[in-house]
Amino acid sequence: MSSQLHITNGDSFTQRLLELKFKGDIITWREMLCEGKTETNVGSESFWKTRFDYLHKNYNVSKSWFIEKTLKEYRSLCNHKQQDEIILWFEYDLFCQINMLAVISWLKTHRRHAHITLACSGDQEGSEKLLSLGDLNEEQIRKLFKNRIALSQDDIEYADYVWQLYCSDNPIRLENLSDYGNYQFAYLKPTIETHLKRFPTIKNGLNELENHILKVAAEEKPRSKKAFMNLLLKDQGWYGFGDSQYQRILQTLKPLFQTMSPARLNEKGMQILQNKTSFYSDLRNNEAYLGGALKYNFLYNTEANRILKL
Repeated sequence: MSSQLHITNGDSFTQRLLELKFKGDIITWREMLCEGKTETNVGSESFWKTRFDYLHKNYNVSKSWFIEKTLKEYRSLCNHKQQDEIILWFEYDLFCQINMLAVISWLKTHRRHAHITLACSGDQEGSEKLLSLGDLNEEQIRKLFKNRIALSQDDIEYADYVWQLYCSDNPIRLENLSDYGNYQFAYLKPTIETHLKRFPTIKNGLNELENHILKVAAEEKPRSKKAFMNLLLKDQGWYGFGDSQYQRILQTLKPLFQTMSPARLNEKGMQILQNKTSFYSDLRNNEAYLGGALKYNFLYNTEANRILKL
């Protein structure tokens, strides 16, 4: 029998595979590479130093936690050298797809001869909305596994190429990608489009998600911060973010609110939402990265759906 290694997108799904008694070893990829600066050389000392610096500064992650949760698991991955097949369990959203690209880039360098397959949740028969791995029942998980996609060398090279572009200092190169359809990544095109919309818009200096947050506050008038957060988590399209990421965005937008609980915009917040003024200069931060690019060195033109370099 051939041996298998499962690489999952998070602890809850790792637990699920254990409960379902899937054969093979399981590694959990504990990162959120869709946020903060990234480097192309996944797993190198400088890569992990860059990641720790970002997580420590922005999410108060301690060195001991980072070593215990992320680096130990990564070292375990490094020690798994004999498996015949590596199965990647990821989801359709931005959070997962960026992590997936990084893992494939690492595998391209360090597991050149392994058979790599992808079990990616999203479209599901009988469901109008895209589903995460956590939404799937046992039968659906087993069917996803049975129908997993074998990645060719070309697929692996392509994922690595997209990762290199994601880590480059110029997102315009990502914008010019057009041959997604030739490869086995059904959700990469909307993911990259979503990523590019995270750069500030010309109209008011906020990006797509920040504008969405103001719109929800103005239109839904959530009665508490908890209700506000639930609305944001429930209706987030391709982002796939968690509580902590929304908490951080809300903190940066705080000057535009009278109160967060209930969620009410102040006059400046309303003017920005109506594109009467810009919040760009207030938000500009020369340490804010999206992949390899400085977030505030580029603007997104929502009319043309194009990125502009400042």
